Amino acid sequence: MWLAVIAVLIGLAILVWSADVFIDGAVVLANKLKVPSFLIGVVILGLGTSAPEMVVSVLAALEGSPELALGNAYGSNIINIALVLGATVLISPIIIRKSIINRDMPLLLLVTVVAAWQLSDGVLSSTDGIILIILLVAVLGMQIVLSLREGNHEHEDDPIIASADETSAIRGLGGLFLGLLVLILSSRAIVWGAVELATFWGLSELIIGLTIVAVGTSLPELVASLSAARKGEHDMALGNIIGSNIFNTLAVVGFAALIAPITPNAIILSRDILAMGLLTLLLFAMCLFAFKTKRQFGRLSGATLVLFFVGYTVGLIQTASL
Repeated sequence: MWLAVIAVLIGLAILVWSADVFIDGAVVLANKLKVPSFLIGVVILGLGTSAPEMVVSVLAALEGSPELALGNAYGSNIINIALVLGATVLISPIIIRKSIINRDMPLLLLVTVVAAWQLSDGVLSSTDGIILIILLVAVLGMQIVLSLREGNHEHEDDPIIASADETSAIRGLGGLFLGLLVLILSSRAIVWGAVELATFWGLSELIIGLTIVAVGTSLPELVASLSAARKGEHDMALGNIIGSNIFNTLAVVGFAALIAPITPNAIILSRDILAMGLLTLLLFAMCLFAFKTKRQFGRLSGATLVLFFVGYTVGLIQTASL
């Protein structure tokens, strides 16, 4: 028991430190490469923090449990928006830029619609997997080209950027990957310790899986977004969530379907895909309202998203126990 307690406490401390290293490295890299922070958030943070989901899903497909990959990806998308983004803006409100409304949120909505459409026939085939991978390449390519055209002017007065001229791109890249590696490892330590403690206290495997493990797999996204928002990197924080969800839907599910066709339980369509779609629409509506009224994406929106997560989790536990 005490080993589990130590794992959780030390894991949390290292998690916070590694998130700072990760974000600082990303900011320096964005400045050195002269690219917008949002692009770094989408491509590097989004894809990097989704690494645990990718590993779990590929292994599940190889071991003959492709449906687990589907639940892992869509469950992570729900947690990313409802819990991760909700908790982030509760602590530090985010400024919504025009490109989020005109390009990035519509892309996320399109990806979500494609996911629902592919599952409407009750099976996710290898052909569907190929389509998802092609879409991933196209979406990332478009994000990179359009973001580079917009330039990188939003951080000229940032204190981190001001001192970045003395920091090499190699050091920024090193901090980025070191932070990501330690971020993922410390998250695993926290999940292990929490599961051990929950088992010791007599909680069921179902409750552990639906709460501790589900939230634990999203810890990299959570602490990375919180750290980015705390440092004023709002574009990077939101880009992390959008990039992670796009990567989960297209790459995580796509590669799993390529390995083995997926025939999901009907409840995934009636519960999880529906929840993911509604949540994505809700996020788009909130971002649009914040942009049109020239307000920050703030604490009221964050509280609404967190309440959605609580309601979804309660419903998940109830339907799983039927």
